[in-house]
Amino acid sequence: MKKHPRKVLIVSCSLNAGSRSHRLAVAAEATLKDGDCLTTLVDLRDYDLPMCDGATTYDAPAAKELAKMIAEADVILLAAPIYNYDLNAAAKNLVELTGSAWKDKVVGFLCAAGGRSSYMSPMGLANSLMFDFRCVIVPRFVYATGEDFRDAGELSDIVQGRIEQLCTEAVKLANGLAG
Repeated sequence: MKKHPRKVLIVSCSLNAGSRSHRLAVAAEATLKDGDCLTTLVDLRDYDLPMCDGATTYDAPAAKELAKMIAEADVILLAAPIYNYDLNAAAKNLVELTGSAWKDKVVGFLCAAGGRSSYMSPMGLANSLMFDFRCVIVPRFVYATGEDFRDAGELSDIVQGRIEQLCTEAVKLANGLAG
């Protein structure tokens, strides 16, 4: 039986031009490009996404485009900043606007935060994805703070290693679920 390459969608959810979580997304993309994956990096700053109103915003062109990309992916890695002990509003808004496109996806998290205390922050969205859309959450995620980035913005070796582990585990899960 021929093994098909996994389609991995990395979504950079920060809207900040100097985003650390975006650097995590770029590092994940570089890691996956070296493997047997079809990898796409999406930066939410490039999309005119409306805030979900529960009614008409699902028809926004950007929401439809992103929903299609999510539906076609096997693995989705969300790179997001942590604000107020939770993933940023743009990450949650993306899920709200694209809803059922997330059904049965393998999902991993790459998080950048100001301090070590918010390391459980991805769990709220992870629980929602598991229960609402039957996503399989990679039980390993990347959580980085400012001290995990060098002066020039490069990632520490430890965080780079965690990114590599997350990518490996996400693809392994997707392959296992594909049977």
